[in-house]
Amino acid sequence: MSISLLPAVQAFLQRDHGQFIDGQARVAGSGRHLDVIDPASGEVISRVGEASQADIDAAVASSRQGFAQWSKAAPAVRGGVLLKLADLLERNREELAQIETLQSGKLIQIARNFEVDQAAHFLRYYAGWATKIGGETITPSLPSFNGEKYTAFTLREPIGVVVGIVPWNFSTMIAIWKLASALVTGCSVIIKPSEFTPLTILRIAELAVEAGLPAGALNVVTGAGGVGKALIEHPHTDKVSFTGSVPTGLAVGQTAMAANLTRATLELGGKNAAGFLPDVDVDKAVAGIIEAGFLHSGQICAAAERFYVHRSQIEAITQRLCERLAQLKIGSPLDESAEFGPVTNKQHQAKLGQLFAKARAENCTILHGGQLIDGPGCYVEPTVILANSAKDSLMTEETFGPVATFLPYDTEEELVELMNDSPYGLSASLWTNDLGKAMRLIPQIQAGTLWVNMHTLLDPAVPFGGIKASGVGREFGGAFIEDYTELKSVMIRY
Repeated sequence: MSISLLPAVQAFLQRDHGQFIDGQARVAGSGRHLDVIDPASGEVISRVGEASQADIDAAVASSRQGFAQWSKAAPAVRGGVLLKLADLLERNREELAQIETLQSGKLIQIARNFEVDQAAHFLRYYAGWATKIGGETITPSLPSFNGEKYTAFTLREPIGVVVGIVPWNFSTMIAIWKLASALVTGCSVIIKPSEFTPLTILRIAELAVEAGLPAGALNVVTGAGGVGKALIEHPHTDKVSFTGSVPTGLAVGQTAMAANLTRATLELGGKNAAGFLPDVDVDKAVAGIIEAGFLHSGQICAAAERFYVHRSQIEAITQRLCERLAQLKIGSPLDESAEFGPVTNKQHQAKLGQLFAKARAENCTILHGGQLIDGPGCYVEPTVILANSAKDSLMTEETFGPVATFLPYDTEEELVELMNDSPYGLSASLWTNDLGKAMRLIPQIQAGTLWVNMHTLLDPAVPFGGIKASGVGREFGGAFIEDYTELKSVMIRY
């Protein structure tokens, strides 16, 4: 049975949503609106105004003023605001989770535990960096000519106005990653959410003001892709942080470089691999595959899509996996007992249908699923496919859905070659009971993040990002600081 919506959620959905600029909501100037659709029912649940050029200019002007004020705030003040915002996320946990589930189709338990709880956890982690961002002192090697001396030091200075472009799969948590990175380093930030999932960040922006964030430090501008492009090309924005698909990321990076060398951090997707060594227990392997490929219907940038299993085990593992997937309760994401929900939008559902048709045309073996589910909403069957070769479409094209494609291997050397046979390199995982083998294989796998006996789970202390075509730059850890600050060198003669 589905949970009841909070009165606060019902009231929020009925509001005339537009932009959040200079510390307050404002109606979009374009007069155009985008429907926000519940992917579980196919019904319009709210409308959000699309930003006009005047709205974009106003947001950038506000952000420049906000930067001038926020960049001068004491580090402890910045950290304190992020801590207060984390408290407010937890205080409004159910409201935010319900809004997120309604707009994205994410299971309510995932919305609560990952979107809201983990967002608060990340905020607190970033807040801890506020007082720890610094440079270094250096002793120059210049010789003294007339008894003079030299010393030098470096400073980390905020880069300016950051544009954060957020995808639809984790619209709360990824927005928090971007705004926290910007704010803790002293930057101001404009968040451009996906047109499919714009609601939660508009509510979070209100909570940020309540937490004490000054007007202009955080602005939210809504609309389709053209709005993001206009923000990147704007002469008064200084950096873009983008999370999304590889093709869009390439376009974002090219636009940023052409726009006066605007800095860019790109966290892109790919075709992530999971390799299972023959010593892995079948049931543990199946649990790992579900974790790696089916959480949030596979709509996670780091999710595994290519699964390599030793030939001696592939039949047993895929058979047990199909049995487990057949038992999943597919239902409304507002039903707390549901185990599997819809994908987030009709366009993506249709894309998955096209990929299933490709698999059939290439004579791949569909062991389970492979169909769109008839009825309202954007439901897709959890799918298991056995490929014919590493060149099959579903072994090379990103599905970003609940699709696990398998290929057997015979030797460890072949496993490494198959896992690395991709232009992408966001993440990968190895599954084995032999730590020695894992340690020998780790340096050979080409991925920005490599998990052993786990997949997908992220921690704010561990840097995250891709190699090859899966991105530029890193989130989390202390690595993010380099992407949100400029390094200034100072030399003194005395």
